[in-house]
Amino acid sequence: MGSSYAQVCLRCRSLLCSIPAASTWKCSTQVRHCTTVSSTASKILDGSSVFTGNHRTTQTRQRWKQQMFYYSDLSAKHLATEAKEDKFTEELSRTDVVAYRSPLSPIRDAVPVNENQISLDLDSVAEFSALEEISDEEAISISVPAVMPPASTSLRDYVDKSETLSKLVQLGVNLWKLEQRPNVGSMLLRLDFNTDVAPRLLFLKGIGVEDSRFGYIITHNPFILTESLENLQTRVNYLKSKKFSSENVASMVSRAPYLLNFSVKRLDNRLGFYQQQLKISASNTRNIVARLPRLLCGSLEPVKENLKVCEIDLGFKENEIQSIVIAVPKVLTANKRKLTQIFDLLHNTMKVPHHLITKFPQVLNTKYLRVRERHLFLEYLGKAQYDTTLPNYISLDRLVSLPDETFCTELASATLEDFYMFQKTF
Repeated sequence: MGSSYAQVCLRCRSLLCSIPAASTWKCSTQVRHCTTVSSTASKILDGSSVFTGNHRTTQTRQRWKQQMFYYSDLSAKHLATEAKEDKFTEELSRTDVVAYRSPLSPIRDAVPVNENQISLDLDSVAEFSALEEISDEEAISISVPAVMPPASTSLRDYVDKSETLSKLVQLGVNLWKLEQRPNVGSMLLRLDFNTDVAPRLLFLKGIGVEDSRFGYIITHNPFILTESLENLQTRVNYLKSKKFSSENVASMVSRAPYLLNFSVKRLDNRLGFYQQQLKISASNTRNIVARLPRLLCGSLEPVKENLKVCEIDLGFKENEIQSIVIAVPKVLTANKRKLTQIFDLLHNTMKVPHHLITKFPQVLNTKYLRVRERHLFLEYLGKAQYDTTLPNYISLDRLVSLPDETFCTELASATLEDFYMFQKTF
């Protein structure tokens, strides 16, 4: 029996020396098998030596063990060498494909592959060429995943990839204006439409803002999309507590997009400032702010300066300033140069006294060239009469408010062509 085992081991040795590296796993399997057989044989030989006392059999068994250790060590060294290689190779035989894995992991049975099947698969892959024409239906069915550009100087490159930007465009938001403001573009890209934008839009709609005003509000104040709903509701509640109606609040927010970005303390200070500076009632203060809500958002310095101009430079009294501001709140935010220029035309050129300007304060909010052209045309015709105590009196209100055709027929008693011809003379 020992000689038969030795023959098996010699066969394993010859296999180890003759087969290529690609078939090492077969050899290692046989070596393991031989090792298992040797261990069984050793037990049998041990048993025979105990019961028979055959010393020759014991020596044969020891030589057999030495040979097994030698061949097992050789196989282990060869497997360790194979484990150090980084690249695993594949060897295709004519009838089967041997898939290699790490020598330290168990090797499973190879999967037989038919050559005809391989050729058919390669032919099917070759049928789809990048240069092959496809139908319109197939082209439409192709879906390309949207990829955000890593960097861009314009938000238009992100509109097709960002749900937030695409829906803001549908609402009428001017992205080209927002991208010119620092950090606004990156802020919008970080917003989620469902969790960040939609709740604010629903809030605005809930307080009465028209859908058509959403685009205007976000274009001028994109930061309203980052304000908490609690703060927005608190500021609306404050305005209502000051007896602003729901319609007034909705109109104010629509025309002054930054209104709800200011704290309650700031809004209260602004209302108190106008009431104290103008020395008017709370009702008149609400009336002024409701008609010109940007008074609560802008700087107070231009307002203070215009009040001083009206009092010191233009010579209006306190009660006259109150009447002018209540009638035309825009006087508080008008350009100082324009305000001085049109007053000089009315008072010094047209000889209109202060009390008439106070009675028709809208002339201070009219274009300077419009008033000058009409006055010169009336003066040319000899009809420039603005004193209420004299005949053929012309009201300042009608002078600046009537359209050109009506002005010519009713006030100047001339044709529109005459007026246009006169405009060309200067």
